Amino acid sequence: MLLRPYLRLLALCLAMLTPLAASAQTLDELVARLPDGSYDDRAAVVAEIAATGDPRALAVLEALLEGELEQRNSDGRIVIVGGTRRAPTGTDALTGEELGELGRRATERIRVNNSLRRTIRTAMGVMTLRDPDPARRLAAAEAALRSPAVEQLDALDAAMQAEELDYIREAQTLAHAATILASDADTETKIEAVGVIAGAPALTVQSTLNAYRAAEDPALAEAVADAIDAAERRQALWGQAQNLWFGLSLGSVLLLAAIGLAITFGVMGVINLAHGELVMLGAYTTFVVQETIRTHAPEYFGWSLAIAVPLAFLFVGAVGVAIERGIVRHLYGRPLETLLATWGVSLILQQAVRSVFGPTNREVGTPDWMSGAFQLGEMTVTWPRVAIVVFSLTVFFGLLLTMRYSAMGLQMRAVTQNRAMAANLGIRTGRVDALTFGLGAGIAGLAGVALSQIDNVSPNLGQGYIIDSFLVVVFGGVGNLWGTLAAAMSLGVANKFLEPWAGAVLGKILILIFIILFIQKRPRGLFPQRGRAAEG
Repeated sequence: MLLRPYLRLLALCLAMLTPLAASAQTLDELVARLPDGSYDDRAAVVAEIAATGDPRALAVLEALLEGELEQRNSDGRIVIVGGTRRAPTGTDALTGEELGELGRRATERIRVNNSLRRTIRTAMGVMTLRDPDPARRLAAAEAALRSPAVEQLDALDAAMQAEELDYIREAQTLAHAATILASDADTETKIEAVGVIAGAPALTVQSTLNAYRAAEDPALAEAVADAIDAAERRQALWGQAQNLWFGLSLGSVLLLAAIGLAITFGVMGVINLAHGELVMLGAYTTFVVQETIRTHAPEYFGWSLAIAVPLAFLFVGAVGVAIERGIVRHLYGRPLETLLATWGVSLILQQAVRSVFGPTNREVGTPDWMSGAFQLGEMTVTWPRVAIVVFSLTVFFGLLLTMRYSAMGLQMRAVTQNRAMAANLGIRTGRVDALTFGLGAGIAGLAGVALSQIDNVSPNLGQGYIIDSFLVVVFGGVGNLWGTLAAAMSLGVANKFLEPWAGAVLGKILILIFIILFIQKRPRGLFPQRGRAAEG
């Protein structure tokens, strides 16, 4: 009796390895034989059904396993029974034809016992492990890893030998090792299996091996404990790397939000409290562009962000020029009035957006090329974060080159260092002021395009970044773009390392306290300006 399950398994594997043996009978003929004979006879038929390779076989075996496969009394037709007990309905097991209501006692269930259920699961596992679809083969291997069944050991071994895709073979190898641990193999073989599993991701190692921590064999228990300890150390190390990446990506967001302010506040000395709303306008520009493309040219949706970037820069930059020409230019040298005026502008912009788009969040989609994530070691990296890091650094270095090598950048630096001398040399200082403010506003619009991919697009979007932007500019050194970069990245990393043990709110408070104490010692920030601009 004890050998019976293994004899069934051997018969099943032989049938799978030599499918020609079953070719004499089709799936239709084999399914018709299921109601006949003993459980052992039924197990042999199940093995032959699995060996046919017919795509309909899996549904038949699933129904048999769930107790839903029955034979209709009137014509012997094999049906899958659904519906309710009082009003059962039938579907032809082979053709999928809907048979309607069957009536009570119109069918007789094809019975299964525990031994036959194991045979069915093994057959289904073998079929899925050798499925032509790679996704189904991978899913079968992962399922075998989560719930190892000794009956699938030979099937896993055969699948590993036949598999051509490396990533699926790796999953099958892990499942094979987990199944060996669940079997009655000798200690040495099980320790080798532990070594195979130890190379898997830390969470997989822990979930697979935790059940064997208290193994009766001391050598096996020690190998399991060592593998889990190594996985936990590796997980902690990758956890720090994950925090570092999150910090750099947060720093990139802060850099995008603050770099425009570094121009208007750092270069021009204007405290612009409407900067957050300029960021918000950039996000809404992205929304309008995507809605227009969805309506008129949905096939170009993948290009929506590429189209939104220049439009957001130009539109928000024009709004910035209008603010400077209409309000700010009358208030130079009067910081308190400038602060109050730009605060009023921020309220006007928020209410204008609420009136046009409504107070609720707006959906901004992510193009396919930015969707998804990839594994780097044991941490998950999302493509939108990678795109934002690259985009923010591109904007930063583009601005740096503009300030250093373009005629506009030269005039901006001349006006900043000595406005009177620049005017005497023929530089139109008013025009330079407007273009500088517009440049800072345009970069805020670019920040809005990026933030639309990771945050809610609403009238309150900018409020969440205005304080952090000022902190970045002040901490880095007013008017110094390299200081803005260093401050954004360092504050982003510090924030993410503080959050796990201090919490998000307390972490921000601690960073604020640190910046206050730092500014007490170094009022000009990390990288203070030097020369005439600093003296002015």
